[in-house]
Amino acid sequence: MPEAHTVSSYDDELRFLVRRLSEMGGIAERMVADAVAALVNADTASAQRVISEDLLLDAGEREIYDKAVLVIAKRQPMASDLREIIGSIRIASDLERVGDLGKNIAKRVIAVHTMAQPRKLVRGLEHLAELALTQLKEVLDAFATRSPELAHSVRERDEEIDAIYTSLFRELLTYMMEDPRNITACTHLLFCAKNIERIGDHATNIAETVYYVATGEQLSADRPKDDETASMIAPAPGSD
Repeated sequence: MPEAHTVSSYDDELRFLVRRLSEMGGIAERMVADAVAALVNADTASAQRVISEDLLLDAGEREIYDKAVLVIAKRQPMASDLREIIGSIRIASDLERVGDLGKNIAKRVIAVHTMAQPRKLVRGLEHLAELALTQLKEVLDAFATRSPELAHSVRERDEEIDAIYTSLFRELLTYMMEDPRNITACTHLLFCAKNIERIGDHATNIAETVYYVATGEQLSADRPKDDETASMIAPAPGSD
């Protein structure tokens, strides 16, 4: 009987980690969606709410880390259970960073809401965010179902987000060169675009973790990438 009780308690602890990660995933998705909607609509009140919600993800990451360390110390898990627990820590960290990126977008909303913004490019950011959020939702589904196939699919589509980000980067630079009055607003939008692209990267990180948790194997270190922005900025004179 005591052994059955111990097994039941252990299962409860593992389920807690899964449930808490699911809650964090929902908060992260909402924060990013609300931050981008606030940017499109110049809604500073919504942006402020997004900023305040970041504390929920910070608390969630700490709680998962503390619980995971306690479970490892108490249960000394092996094989798949240990992968599950370590994976929970890694995924919680990525979700916390997604929340930070959503918060950063929300802060830009407050900075630019009185400025004229090129609507075409704001809509382009909205489309980029839709892709990143789809990646995030699908990778969280992959975690919930422990699907290595879905995780692998999410990882392989990261280059689509990179390609759209590169296109937006070019257009924003063009707007700034055409009229210096666009520089401030477009610079903020550039940072927003980069934050969204990074959200896609964190979804890819989670996909790699899910694949490892499900299979015990690591995906290839060579990720598909299509971000060409680094090569589009000329080096400073005299630099190598």
